[in-house]
Amino acid sequence: MLILRRAKRWIPHSFLRQIGFSDRGTLVLAVRPYLSGPASSPSLSIWRRKKEMSKEGLIAAKELKRLQTKLVRLDRFISSHVSRLLKSDLVSVLAEFQRQDQVFLCMKLYDVVRREIWYRPDMFFYRDMLMMLARNRRVDETNKVWGDLKREGVLFDQHTFGDLVRAFLDNELPVEAMRLYGEMRDSPDPPLSLPFRVILKGLVPYPELREKVKEDFLELFPGMVVYDPPEDLCEESDDEARTDSDLE
Repeated sequence: MLILRRAKRWIPHSFLRQIGFSDRGTLVLAVRPYLSGPASSPSLSIWRRKKEMSKEGLIAAKELKRLQTKLVRLDRFISSHVSRLLKSDLVSVLAEFQRQDQVFLCMKLYDVVRREIWYRPDMFFYRDMLMMLARNRRVDETNKVWGDLKREGVLFDQHTFGDLVRAFLDNELPVEAMRLYGEMRDSPDPPLSLPFRVILKGLVPYPELREKVKEDFLELFPGMVVYDPPEDLCEESDDEARTDSDLE
């Protein structure tokens, strides 16, 4: 108490009350509720952090690739070893398989992750899966992942929607791309112009679809301008595609 009295000569009473001391010099403990942010917050999401594998993760990744054609042994290894990996290693192995476009193994680990006790629905987790599936033009797996995220109530922001739609367009999957675009239009997030411009650029090979998106864009942002590519540019692209097919 002697130390406190000396301190109070130098520290204002208002500051002492702010940190929990009463005017009589006694400490008052106050319990404040902890408010956590959303699971997909960039600062909190484990899927946004730098992913480095430990020795155990490297061994597991190597063994998974070796066993991927031996389904019974693969499932046994996943149950006995992969499910025991640390969270950081499991996340890192999945990220590495996504980078390598190992679709089959990614889907296996996707199911493992969603069964983990620490798993929480996360926008970035689903975004990375869909990006990988778009690169590899895997429609059935895309439908499965999309159904899972809808059931879990995961919401993408407008920029993520724009990137996903563009990824499917760039990989010649316009049907899946426009389905995602429809989800983007129905999203509760307010529309942004940049994702629309990203999508419009990807729709250049699909003029009819582009006109529809262009109409939506001008309706939402009436003061903005859309620059259309020259018609001969699209014709040249079609001619080049036909020439390449003839040569094959």
